Amino acid sequence: MAQILDGKELAKKIRKNLKEEVEEIKKKGVTPKLAVIMIGNDSASAVYVKNKSKACEKVGIEFEEFLFDENITQEELIEVINKLNNDKSIQGILLQSPIPKHLNINKAVENISPNKDVDGFHPFNVGKLSIGEDTFISCTPYGIIKILEEYNIDIEGKNAVILGRSNIVGKPMIQCLLNKNATVTVCHSRTKNIEEIIKRADILIAAIGKPKFVKENMVKEGAVVIDVGINRLKDGSICGDVDFDNVMKKASYITPVPGGVGPMTIAMLLTNLVKATKNNI
Repeated sequence: MAQILDGKELAKKIRKNLKEEVEEIKKKGVTPKLAVIMIGNDSASAVYVKNKSKACEKVGIEFEEFLFDENITQEELIEVINKLNNDKSIQGILLQSPIPKHLNINKAVENISPNKDVDGFHPFNVGKLSIGEDTFISCTPYGIIKILEEYNIDIEGKNAVILGRSNIVGKPMIQCLLNKNATVTVCHSRTKNIEEIIKRADILIAAIGKPKFVKENMVKEGAVVIDVGINRLKDGSICGDVDFDNVMKKASYITPVPGGVGPMTIAMLLTNLVKATKNNI
């Protein structure tokens, strides 16, 4: 039976340490502040933004939301970003996704100052991560590495399999694991013999958005299973990309959904913001 990797508890511990750091920073006359740009009225995004706001409040970080109509133009969005870049009271800028289809998210992110890119999505920070330099790391992969470190799970030399190749999780996760000397395989919608590849994983990271896709028979005995998926079922309940109840019989460690990777993503966003504030000082 697998040991549960409790992201909720670890996030609480990280927030406690960050609160102390923020108090020290404030003694220097600076208050860390996060600006979140939200476009349109996507209900899931609104929940995420509210959670980020609450987390900021808990550690003493100021939070300001900039809400815009979904008809905003690319030029207007970039103008908003530039204004926030030049605002010295703001240390971190986050563009909440998804954004309306007529807007180019890559162009928008490229305009965020790399020094304020607390999401770790700017090409400059992505490039620094890929060559192993200190930078802002995308929050979900960063949180996953912190969970593995907290539970003393050895990454070096292990076969790590990532399901999903998104810019938010899959791709930065490759780099994070390579930087820890894992052997990394990435599976996606075009991968042949996906089950065979999954079976070889010492560390499996599922981030494909398919409810309970990973079954017990796909998982190697004693594998470490990290579930990034958040899927809402017809009955309103939430589940991950892993069939948790059955896979936990075979895995050595597993993250629950909710309470695993999710709280860590926000904790790492706050970590990046505190880092950005220190860099600015």
